[in-house]
Amino acid sequence: MIAPHIKKMMTDKNASAIRKMFEEGIALKKQFGDDNVFDFSLGNPDLDPPEEVVAAIQEEAKNVSHGCHGYMPNAGYPFVRDAIADKIQKEQGIPVLGQNVVMTVGAASALNCVLKAILSPEDEILVPAPFFAEYRHYVRNHGGVLVEVPTKADFSLDVEAIKSRLSEKTAAVLINSPNNPTGRIYSRKDIESLAAALCEHGKNCGRLPYLICDEPYRAITYDGATVAPVFQIYEASIIVSSFAKDLSLPGERIGYIAVNPKCADAADVVAGAIFALRILGCVNAPAFFQKVIAKSWNAPVDYSRYKKRRDLLMAVLDKAGIKYSKPEGAFYLFCKVPEQFADDDGAFCEHLKKHLILGAPGAGFGGKGWFRLAYCVSEKTIINSEKAFVAAMEDLK
Repeated sequence: MIAPHIKKMMTDKNASAIRKMFEEGIALKKQFGDDNVFDFSLGNPDLDPPEEVVAAIQEEAKNVSHGCHGYMPNAGYPFVRDAIADKIQKEQGIPVLGQNVVMTVGAASALNCVLKAILSPEDEILVPAPFFAEYRHYVRNHGGVLVEVPTKADFSLDVEAIKSRLSEKTAAVLINSPNNPTGRIYSRKDIESLAAALCEHGKNCGRLPYLICDEPYRAITYDGATVAPVFQIYEASIIVSSFAKDLSLPGERIGYIAVNPKCADAADVVAGAIFALRILGCVNAPAFFQKVIAKSWNAPVDYSRYKKRRDLLMAVLDKAGIKYSKPEGAFYLFCKVPEQFADDDGAFCEHLKKHLILGAPGAGFGGKGWFRLAYCVSEKTIINSEKAFVAAMEDLK
């Protein structure tokens, strides 16, 4: 018999809505044909990896030296950690060394390792809502409590709301910018205000919360928007990320943790994350792709193709009469459920499915009354979906 709480989470209608829609999409495509199903359910990048990444893969595949597939230190090859430190240093604008980096099995592994390292039973992680749905499970995995804090109407940070939920149990605030599902980028001003609030809280209660930044979409931004360098703003900060989205490598599961060198207990956090990586069964990041990424992490990518897809999908939704929040980054549109459905996002997604449109209900992201469309799909899919979206809305009249 499996654990009751696992059974409950498995069967919760919001627990796996994205994957459920994705799997239903596969079945619908078999039934109706690929061109007649408009699957916006899963954030699976449709751009191919850059040529530099492919070249590094081919080069490493030829390596037959003795021990090339063996174990390395749990934190990763030292030269790989140094390469990622160089990446972080360029993004954050402060010196970062390889000793502050841990290579992980994707961003999910990175976040689970950090949470395992910092959480005591019933500690709280504050997260602005909406947020990536799996955060609930990751926090519970390690005995913590996820505290959902509403954002403002435009999905920007509500620092006052976060301040009101801080307590002696607050271990960290977890932010995701650009955000999945809204595409919102939290401004430097808001990050500075949040940092000031956390510092004040730390002085008053004696426990300084970490600020964990989940940044797999950091490079995918539009219209000149940039992501604030949190290491310059808040010392007790930790970055978790991967190369799933920016280099289109989601299936290769290669990510990292970077701990701010200015963090008072940086060495302990790094050591704790390394230990967690081991005892959670990951042991180490994949050897092959560590070497690939060390050679190709800075490969240039043309993200304007995602911007074009964004603009195409916004035009389709405008034609259909569906309201949405314009994303500043990532590759998702967070859309408002029509008033006829009284914020029942699950029911509206089922309505869209009748027209062979697949999206993800917002309730799973902590955004009831909204639904998410992932536009990392072909332009053909977006353009051809217009008639289906218009028909779905016409049916409501």
